Amino acid sequence: MEDKYSVESAEALANEASRLPISEAVPVYEQLLATFPTAAKYWKQYVEANMAANNDDAIKQIFSRCLLNCLQIPLWRCYINFIRKVNEKKGLEGQEETRKAFDFMLGYVGSDIGSGPVWTDYINFLKSLPAQSPQEESQRMIAVRKVYQKAIVTPTHHVEQHWRDYENFENSVSRALAKGLISEYQPKYNSARAVYRERKKYFDEIDWNILAVPPSGSLKEELQWTAWKRLLTFEKENPQRIDTVSANKRISFTYEQCLMYLYHYPDIWYDYATWHAKSGSIDSAIKVYQRSLKALPDCALLRYAYAELEESRGAIQAAKKIYESLLGDGSNATALSHIQFIRFLRRTEGVEAAKKYFLDAHKSPSCTYHVYVAYATMAFCMDKDAKIAHNVFEVGLKRFMHEPGYILEYADFLSRLNDDRNIRALFERALSSLPPEESVEVWKRFSQFEQTYGDLASMLKVEQRRKEALAKTSEEGASAVENSLQDVVSRYSFMDLWPCSSNELDHLSRQDWLTSNMKKKVEKSTLANETDKNPGQLLNPNISSKLVYPDTSRMVVYDPRQKSGSITPSLPSTATPLPSSSAPSLLSTSGVPAMPQVVPKALPPALAAFIASLPPADGPLPDVDYVLSICLQSTLPVPEAKLSIQPQVGPASSDVSGSSKSHLFKPTRGRQHGKRKDADRQDDDETSTVQSQPLPKDAFKIRQLRKARVAAGSVQTGAASYSSVQTGSASYGSGLSGEQSGSYG
Repeated sequence: MEDKYSVESAEALANEASRLPISEAVPVYEQLLATFPTAAKYWKQYVEANMAANNDDAIKQIFSRCLLNCLQIPLWRCYINFIRKVNEKKGLEGQEETRKAFDFMLGYVGSDIGSGPVWTDYINFLKSLPAQSPQEESQRMIAVRKVYQKAIVTPTHHVEQHWRDYENFENSVSRALAKGLISEYQPKYNSARAVYRERKKYFDEIDWNILAVPPSGSLKEELQWTAWKRLLTFEKENPQRIDTVSANKRISFTYEQCLMYLYHYPDIWYDYATWHAKSGSIDSAIKVYQRSLKALPDCALLRYAYAELEESRGAIQAAKKIYESLLGDGSNATALSHIQFIRFLRRTEGVEAAKKYFLDAHKSPSCTYHVYVAYATMAFCMDKDAKIAHNVFEVGLKRFMHEPGYILEYADFLSRLNDDRNIRALFERALSSLPPEESVEVWKRFSQFEQTYGDLASMLKVEQRRKEALAKTSEEGASAVENSLQDVVSRYSFMDLWPCSSNELDHLSRQDWLTSNMKKKVEKSTLANETDKNPGQLLNPNISSKLVYPDTSRMVVYDPRQKSGSITPSLPSTATPLPSSSAPSLLSTSGVPAMPQVVPKALPPALAAFIASLPPADGPLPDVDYVLSICLQSTLPVPEAKLSIQPQVGPASSDVSGSSKSHLFKPTRGRQHGKRKDADRQDDDETSTVQSQPLPKDAFKIRQLRKARVAAGSVQTGAASYSSVQTGSASYGSGLSGEQSGSYG
């Protein structure tokens, strides 16, 4: 598989194995379960494949590998069915083996919220056992009663059914005894039922079908982690108030189920082991750590936690083996593992053991300057041996002179010795070998040292040298060498005490930032000015040539009548200039040629009036807020209506049914509606007859036009026209749509 933990690939592999013979499927199952060792559904599929081939020995081996790590009811029911099948023909011995298997199963998964059918199967199995004597019958009833009493106090999905069955069972045995037993267990059952209802809410948040994969930070994984944490917290609170042993058993079961799905989460392993240790079960905590190292062999955190537990209980040799496992063969050991092992040896075996290991570790290629610093600090602080610490730092300086971090640690050590002469010598040696870009922190520490322990002359001298050295690496160049008030602040501040107020400090910081960006801003402003004078061209050679800027001087107003693909240097002559005060000038105040202000004739008068009220555009992007303000303040003109009565032509309407209601003028309630009607009518006032309209291209409008012409021909008698003239009314509408835009009477 390309992705080792790909869920899709795992499902495909499982489907492939289910179709293969068992001899060919075994390697596939082993490969799959090596990647997903807690996938109970794959173990169950593996077992069922062997059951179909009657491989009893292989089945037993598989169950021994998976049962204790996969506490899932379907897998365990498969196990109990196999045990019952194997012991079916063994008589009393087989029945006893089956009973032990039931007890074993319920001891591990009996507290599962879905274990109700398992309790029912066990009770039915006990009831089915033969009884040869009254004594055996009594023993069987006692065994059934004990199982019932455990089932009714376990918060499962079937707890209510178990209670009803238990009542019937006790009443069938002895009504006199049943009354006392039922009244005794009624409160326990009520508590279990209440806990079940709360418990179910947490179980419903968990996805029981996911596979255990390493965390990737997805939302689904985080939700599952949170759901398991909530369930664990709920179980640790012991809401049922059961005894400590039973409560711990239920918590341990919940952790085991959680690890089936969060198998690659080190925090879950650590919490599980820590809970065992706090509960007093150190051996169980050690077993959890051992399992965690098999699950996550590369997790150093769990190894350190495991070694800490072993050391805390006095198992020094066991802890030492864990530290040695972190070191490996020495070639793949990390600097941190060396340091922690030196500290462990110093704690447990003494100074000489730690010194001996350091002498071996400093020859390792994985030994960094951190190992030198750690051992020297330990020798100085714990062993009170400044000479050894100084020698270690000096030896390390020959190897790590290029490491600023090592220089600073060595300087701190010399500061503790109050050796100001060697501190200055160290800084001078280091700064002479370090490149300027890596010496920033060293210069800063040197300046702080002189500000604290030097005189004024040395202080100013070091600061000036620092500026000159770092000016070569900064973009400001020579400006970085200039003195500023920040230098005074740096010299006369101590810890969180400042020689100025917070406002003054903010002001100085802002000024420094402005100074550092002044050159950049000047360059940008120069570029903007040159672009305004010569649009479409870039005069700044620092800008990348890959950027392409449009030439705004060649922009023209879009004309829908212009055919695509044709390049027209100027607008058509039919375009009418807008009545704007800026129309005579084609140049804006910024020097950029403004767009020609023209409006095509095809625009309706209302839209043309709106466009005429817009401000002249300066460049390709107008001021949107100003445009919106014009839209809100503009008042559309209302053209005068024209009355044209043509008796020889019928009304330009598609209504030929003779209904007069559609031609009546309906008074409007608002002024704006009337304006809209007038504007629509003015749009069509140039076409007084239907016959003068050109044929449109739209099919619907063609049909409407044909109907209107038929209606015009059918009114040659003049009756309708005469009626219109007598009433003094005329109707005007669109010759294309047949709708009236207004009437006068």
